[in-house]
Amino acid sequence: MIEIHNLTKVFGSFKAVDGLNLRVEPGEIFGFLGPNGAGKTTTVKILSGIMRPTAGRVSVAGYDLATDPLAAKRAMAYIPDEPFVYPKLTGWEFMRFIGDLYSVPLSDQKKRIPELLELFELAAYSGELLESYSHGMKQKLLIAGVMLRRPKAVLFDEPTVGLDPKSIRRFKSLLADIAREGAAVFMCTHILDMAEKLCHTVGIIYRGRLIARGTVAEVKKMASGAFGPRSLEEVFLELTE
Repeated sequence: MIEIHNLTKVFGSFKAVDGLNLRVEPGEIFGFLGPNGAGKTTTVKILSGIMRPTAGRVSVAGYDLATDPLAAKRAMAYIPDEPFVYPKLTGWEFMRFIGDLYSVPLSDQKKRIPELLELFELAAYSGELLESYSHGMKQKLLIAGVMLRRPKAVLFDEPTVGLDPKSIRRFKSLLADIAREGAAVFMCTHILDMAEKLCHTVGIIYRGRLIARGTVAEVKKMASGAFGPRSLEEVFLELTE
């Protein structure tokens, strides 16, 4: 569903992403891990079409992002760590806007928007302007919009920033639901415990290069050290040192 071929991004003399190759299948939750400055957010911005690569190719749901950007973007959803919403819309208006923008049938919108607002505990605030929403409320509204659309690929950049523990728990369940419906999930996160429990596969990027890729169990075997069970966090720290 998501294919990245020899992706490279250079800023002046700095190579932020260096020859990245990745493939994420339908229904797969892929955790993209790396320290600050490793190239995670740059990769996601290129995948979402916000930034152009220096070299390489990206396709989403079979559509090349360079030659058919509208079709590729129609098939994906991107939720950044800083949620953007239109401040002068209400929560309800924002959901209707997303539904119309992505051609969700009106009958589906009328049924699912109230359900989703209730699910994310936003129903009581649906008539309030979004400029009054907290960071966490905006994040939940964006995730509700993703659920309304049912895209084929979902990109998350630090998706749980600003969410309370109850919302994080619900997000984990929703992430599994999104994948079960056949979407590919590409998630950047610093929460390695969540990645270990949720992700089918993980990749570790370091200084722009992919240094590990596989299931959590496979990645754990890539680091040397003491015998016995090791957490993904311990392996991550060893590989990136």
